[in-house]
Amino acid sequence: MSDVPAMREVLGDDAPSNWGKWGPDDELGSLNYLDAAEVLRGAQHITSGETFTLQIQMGRAESPGDPLWPGRRGIERKNELDESTWDTDAAPQFPGGLHYADDTALMFLQGSTQYDALGHVWYDGKLWNGYDARSTVDAMQKASVLPIAEKGIVGRGVLIDMARHRGKEWLDKGETFDHTDLEAAAAAQGVEILPHDILVIRTGWMKYWYDLNDPEKFYDGFAEPGLTYSRELVEWFQSNEIPNLVTDTIANEVTYDPVSGVALPLHCALMRNLGVTLTEIAWLDDLADACAADGRWTFLYVAAPLKVVNGTGAPVNPVAIR
Repeated sequence: MSDVPAMREVLGDDAPSNWGKWGPDDELGSLNYLDAAEVLRGAQHITSGETFTLQIQMGRAESPGDPLWPGRRGIERKNELDESTWDTDAAPQFPGGLHYADDTALMFLQGSTQYDALGHVWYDGKLWNGYDARSTVDAMQKASVLPIAEKGIVGRGVLIDMARHRGKEWLDKGETFDHTDLEAAAAAQGVEILPHDILVIRTGWMKYWYDLNDPEKFYDGFAEPGLTYSRELVEWFQSNEIPNLVTDTIANEVTYDPVSGVALPLHCALMRNLGVTLTEIAWLDDLADACAADGRWTFLYVAAPLKVVNGTGAPVNPVAIR
């Protein structure tokens, strides 16, 4: 690890930044671009009324289970009340004799399809907008997922199917692409990535997880495909004012930068510096098949992560409406 440069060395002292753009107290970042006009623009892309939910299943008992960032655990759901509760006299009794079921869950808030809080990742002791990283101790007091959840995310979504563009069911481990590749794929699809678009990228990685059905092989030499860092890519995100990046991978970007070896530099360059909201582990295959079938790659994208106070992230079930 000693030969891997510090994040600041990779991104630069003059890294592109949106700090202060929306004031010193902002906790929404680039989601500020999604105003009422953007909602109406997105709604114009509903033509058939089809809906696609983009969350993977949570707590799936069948193999291979749920895909997770290494070190996290899947949701642990437990029945607290069910019909067996009434096998004893200690069960609650209600007039009329109704019985009911209740359950509880213990989970990583980022253990499924989820939104990252803008304060989720940082370097040099500062979060998004310059907030002190000590504000994360015990509870995320600044740039938590709550402001994102209170706002909701609604706008024009555009799906770029990198796996299909490259003629693959899914991209390979560690396979990279950048903004020029996104634009080339968009042109091949006959669509344009426009300012304020919610950028949805399919790599086929979730399909790979379920079809492979072998977590040990999936995590061996863990290196996801995805966007790879460059100054030009970050400037492209900034100039296009992209509010939200949604992918079907666990971390939105190639796990380790192939040039510097730094882990997840785009989390820092895009989320921490530009305030781009990241959405991970989305199920995009059904949506992609529908888009490919009729050549319509844009839609109204709607997402509302759970309103978790002080949360570093929250589960979400986004909906694409075509």
